[in-house]
Amino acid sequence: MQIQDVYKLLHQAAFGSEHAVPSAERARAWLEREFAAMGAATIDEPVFDPLSPNTEIVRVHLRPFIAQGGDPEILLNAFLCTANEFEGSKVSFEQYWDVALHLKHFDIKDMNDFITPMRLQEYPAVHHSTYYRDEYHPAYRVVLKSLLKG
Repeated sequence: MQIQDVYKLLHQAAFGSEHAVPSAERARAWLEREFAAMGAATIDEPVFDPLSPNTEIVRVHLRPFIAQGGDPEILLNAFLCTANEFEGSKVSFEQYWDVALHLKHFDIKDMNDFITPMRLQEYPAVHHSTYYRDEYHPAYRVVLKSLLKG
């Protein structure tokens, strides 16, 4: 994980999937393309990764979700509802970033150099780092777990 990937994880924890849904039709097409291209799991992936300690926001990893019989339609609806219903919080993001900063996994100066322009842009969404994409081939959706009951 690179600093950019930590930022992305914390961004998702604080803001959910609000940035990722331009329209229901595009979200459906994106999910269908991803299902078609993702292939079988190459690493031991959990179905769910909790993203924050105080919400039900999770990453739902597509490969194990489908392998365990998950319904793509329920996932799509949960994704769309999360984007529309979950209220993001800059305060939560800043608290999460502060915790990550104090874990000292990365150099504090490097983390501060990364966050400064992001703060000026009011915390935009980012993509995973090239290293993370190449290593893990992430395929997931960020949703409120409670919306997956179907």
